[in-house]
Amino acid sequence: MKANQFSNLLALLERLDEAKISYSLEHSRDDAVMIIVVSPGEYWEIEFLEDGGVEVERYRSDGKIYDESAVAELFAKYSDEEAPATHDATARP
Repeated sequence: MKANQFSNLLALLERLDEAKISYSLEHSRDDAVMIIVVSPGEYWEIEFLEDGGVEVERYRSDGKIYDESAVAELFAKYSDEEAPATHDATARP
């Protein structure tokens, strides 16, 4: 990361601290440092790239609240787990 970009990263962290906005840092790409900000109804990923660029992705909630069954959907869509075998109680050998 270039020196000026590092200064920009530090300046943004200071602004977040002063505004009392909670954040965390992550290093998930070889060429970037990410600031993750979670605010009510939004999730932000702000990446400072080695080449001097800044990328911002913002995810917004649609405001809908789901029940516990939504967790099953998460695993059905994104898990590498195999679905549990189902047993037919009426089947006979």
